Amino acid sequence: MMQVSKSLITTLQILIAGGRVAASKLREDFARELMSEGFITVHSHGSRRTFSAINTKALKDYLTSRYESLRFLESNNFSSWDKEILSRSELATDTGNSKLVKVRSCPGFPINSFEPIKCLLCGSEFVVCPPNGSFMFVDNWQSFIIPKDVVVVGIENMENFRMIREQRAMFESQIGMHSFIFVSRYPQSTDLRKWLQRIPNRYVHFGDFDLAGINIFITEFQKYLGERSSFFIPSDIEERLAKGSNERYDAQYSRFNQVHTDEPYLQRLIDLINKYHRGYDQEGLISLSTKI
Repeated sequence: MMQVSKSLITTLQILIAGGRVAASKLREDFARELMSEGFITVHSHGSRRTFSAINTKALKDYLTSRYESLRFLESNNFSSWDKEILSRSELATDTGNSKLVKVRSCPGFPINSFEPIKCLLCGSEFVVCPPNGSFMFVDNWQSFIIPKDVVVVGIENMENFRMIREQRAMFESQIGMHSFIFVSRYPQSTDLRKWLQRIPNRYVHFGDFDLAGINIFITEFQKYLGERSSFFIPSDIEERLAKGSNERYDAQYSRFNQVHTDEPYLQRLIDLINKYHRGYDQEGLISLSTKI
């Protein structure tokens, strides 16, 4: 159960705004959850520790999708939160109001494709073919079966996921001329990974090119999928990293500086990130297809 207090809301406001908060201000179990998911990092100042968000938008998306009691954060308007949220918190304490309980009100994950792909859902034919400007959402993912020759591309950022057609030439040039189904971990859950474990298909992970992004792939996907999973790396990544974000690298380094892999192609990316002390957001690749 998620207990909402004024101090917690104030702390989350500061993190989402890009500020730092004292470690003592964030409940220990909640801090561990956000750190394990790669949303916040810790800074040490002698005996004093502070937290900051690695990616403020990702943190807000995670909080609002995982906790119904924090959905109001989506509006960026905190002026009226106290009367509404605190009264609901008090009510939940007395009555067990489910609005403040961590719930799975939206199981599953979104899917998208370039062209029609015949799949199975609940034992019936299900054609994945969202019109341009839309995508589908699979609720009963346990019964969702796709052809074995389809390559599944997991996209961490929703902007890249929504705009797959602008990236089509890039995917086909660097992964090959395959049938693709694109998936996203939004809302944040383990549903997507559990589905990937149930199917035999090749999986390509498309995330940010920074230490935290690589750590997500290694610990949350490769660990469970093994050799049939790989991390998408564009051919010009060194050039892009050379002009990437120092701030992103510095914010992540204390937590993810030990990231390492036995995969030579991925270790080379880690080495480049450490060489340039920079990270690069995957949104920067949306226009890459127009240059191929």
